[in-house]
Amino acid sequence: MDISQLKTFVTVAREGSITRASELLFRSQPAVSAHIKTMEDTLGLTLFQRTPRGMSVTTDGQRLLVEARQLLDNHQKFLEEASRLRGRLAGQLRVGAGRNLGSTEVSRLLADLSKNFPDLEVALQHGTSSSVLDDIRNGRLDASFIDPDEAHTDLETLEISHFSVYLAAAPDLVPERTELDWARLEALPWIYPTYSSCCGRIAERLFKENGIQPARIINVDDETITRTLIASGAGIGLVHVSSAGTEPVSGDIALLLEVRKSTRVLFAHLVSRAKDPIISAVRDLLNTEQMAIPA
Repeated sequence: MDISQLKTFVTVAREGSITRASELLFRSQPAVSAHIKTMEDTLGLTLFQRTPRGMSVTTDGQRLLVEARQLLDNHQKFLEEASRLRGRLAGQLRVGAGRNLGSTEVSRLLADLSKNFPDLEVALQHGTSSSVLDDIRNGRLDASFIDPDEAHTDLETLEISHFSVYLAAAPDLVPERTELDWARLEALPWIYPTYSSCCGRIAERLFKENGIQPARIINVDDETITRTLIASGAGIGLVHVSSAGTEPVSGDIALLLEVRKSTRVLFAHLVSRAKDPIISAVRDLLNTEQMAIPA
């Protein structure tokens, strides 16, 4: 029985789903199922009950799950100690990012991690603004890029950049004028995430301030898709523009109004993980990047 089978066992138990576990482990569903079957055959025990609602851990499985988690923790500590002894960082970093964030910061971090820590296994997981926070807290992610509107006392954060939020449209969709015609904008479809999120709250505030309520809303929480829809003339929407100018706006989109200035992008992790060697190394790397970027 190898360490990858233990990881599969723990992940399936935590997620209660072969499908979800396969996504997190970057393995096919048949491969995940094969790991579980091999473990059950080797141990001579039934670890899961297959139910219509997913995978339920048996009593025997629950008892072994405690030991499996401990073995994985010890394995990670073993790799980290070996890494320290040879002066190189190793292990796994699961980092998340909201789909509505720009890709510049994420891409830069992944490239620098690959360059500086070639032995570090990095897994990137995109999610909604709220889901990545949940995943940090429940252990599915080690850290994430977030754009919070409020303090999170259980998280330690590092500010890495700023962006502004603009109301945008295809260049020929909204006539150029000094003041926006909000009655005309109300008649157009609006593209933004409707649940509780940075852009969702900004859109609702705009509606309230200008006395409008669009009849049609396209619920999208993905910056790339939002920009594509806006450029196609499908409607108007909210986009992020880097304050550092690292993500220029293409000519397919016209910026109508800056609706929020200087929104922070944060690298976040649990306070309890502050002394984790991998988290510390990533923070040091991000701090170095920030010092190297001209103000």
